[in-house]
Amino acid sequence: MGKFYGLRGTRLNVAIAIVAGCDFALFGYDQGVLGGLLTLNSFLKYFPQINTAPDPMPADFNASHAANLQGITVGGYTLGCFFGAAATIWLGNMLGRKRTIFVGSCIMIVGAAIQCSSYSLGQLIASRLLTGFGNGMNTSTVPTWQSETSKPHRRGQMVMIEGLLIVFGVMISYWIDLGFSFLEPSTIAWRFPIAFQIVLALFIVCTIPGLPESPRWLVYKGKYEKALEVLSALNDLPETDPRVQDEFKAMCDTVAEEASGSFRDCFKTNKNRNLHRTILGYVNQMFQQISGINIITYYAATVFKDSIGLSPFLSRLLAALNGTEYFFASFIAIFTIERFGRRSLMLFGATGQAISMSILAGATSVPNNSHLGILATIFLFVFNTFFAIGWLGMTWLYPAEITPLSIRAPASAIATTANWIFNFMVVMVTPPAFANIKYKTYIVYAVINAFMVPCTYFFFPETAGRSLEEMDEIFHEVSGFRGAWDVVRVARTRPRRYGRRGELLISYDDTEAARRRSSVVSREATKSARKGTDAGSDVGEKVETVSD
Repeated sequence: MGKFYGLRGTRLNVAIAIVAGCDFALFGYDQGVLGGLLTLNSFLKYFPQINTAPDPMPADFNASHAANLQGITVGGYTLGCFFGAAATIWLGNMLGRKRTIFVGSCIMIVGAAIQCSSYSLGQLIASRLLTGFGNGMNTSTVPTWQSETSKPHRRGQMVMIEGLLIVFGVMISYWIDLGFSFLEPSTIAWRFPIAFQIVLALFIVCTIPGLPESPRWLVYKGKYEKALEVLSALNDLPETDPRVQDEFKAMCDTVAEEASGSFRDCFKTNKNRNLHRTILGYVNQMFQQISGINIITYYAATVFKDSIGLSPFLSRLLAALNGTEYFFASFIAIFTIERFGRRSLMLFGATGQAISMSILAGATSVPNNSHLGILATIFLFVFNTFFAIGWLGMTWLYPAEITPLSIRAPASAIATTANWIFNFMVVMVTPPAFANIKYKTYIVYAVINAFMVPCTYFFFPETAGRSLEEMDEIFHEVSGFRGAWDVVRVARTRPRRYGRRGELLISYDDTEAARRRSSVVSREATKSARKGTDAGSDVGEKVETVSD
């Protein structure tokens, strides 16, 4: 079949996107699958502790305690994801992108097998933690792998496909939950939906070994020949082609300048502004979660049943329809992400989300009102639409684009820990919030989304169409505390190296980074000459050798 399954160029990029997207479909599936099962009697029979509305209701029933246990059970998955992402801070650069994803998928298979065979609440929670650990490793690595193997003018679309497939996974989980609910009272009604995630994980385990490793990670590890081979395949050009060589030199120079990076460097206030860029990635992931999306993703059927007052079957049906509409809305971002850029979509999404949450608060403030119930149902769909366009895939793309190579793996993992810890917070507090402050829960999220708008406008620079090396140069031009504001202006005004179709506009040899490299190589050569040798810098020699 040949190297990389015989694929090159666009086909190879698409293959990478499919496998990466399958991982995110698995992530979405596991997010959505348990929410629909919370309304099944066969499920609650084995785990009665998390039933927030038992029928009949015992005299000593404590709704708040049941809500807390439900939050822990559902949120245990996201807490496991947090620890998996945190582990990747140290494992990411050691294992490489592919091996980290492979190990994470294997852990998910084991966790899902235990989860679907659970007979006690403790077993269910523990297995969700294990499954989440594997998924945390994957979700902190896949966006980096995707970004480092994509071209600047296609990178946004490729990662947005991942976002779309998250929702595809959510949608499939809702429909499988609904379909298998007809098998009640058999436990297959909930055991099969949980077990189905193993199929997706097995696909990843079987296909990822034959795909290319990140060329930037290969350069980072000194594997120059392999990196050049991967770049050639990704571009579908010979290794000697000027464009491949230009990209290769840019990568090598970035590594030569930043190869000493470590986890501690994520918090340095140096020329690369590592701390600044780590914070941007972290806050970007945090904003996605505190927007309130997982009120719907995890608890859609429960919200329709308890908050709006619909029947269990109609609640599951509307949850499936909600997930389907969410999936189709996510297509919009794929075709707008490169045209309008990251900032515009984030601003659009946050504004719409704030308005939607405000209307939801008003519509659910009056109980047992059928007209307001319909309005609330509609705006649960509307909220998903704005989120799908502005924030769904953005936070898997932006942190990987904004961070420099030397800290890209640990910084992306740190950013992903924000996603999971705030995901856990939202999932954990939602049942108690609805039990205690009811409709005011939506007001809290309306204020949070409104706050996200000015933060995005003033602090998040545009990354669309920029190579990962260009972003380094943009941050090099700002300094001090004021640089947090200035970077948005610099990103808007700095000339671009690549056009909208990926054409090279400015050769790397004509950039400031290349001139710095020449200066460094000259100084090293002078030092070597003074020692009686003709050698240049080690990195310079390696780059020139591979280039020749």
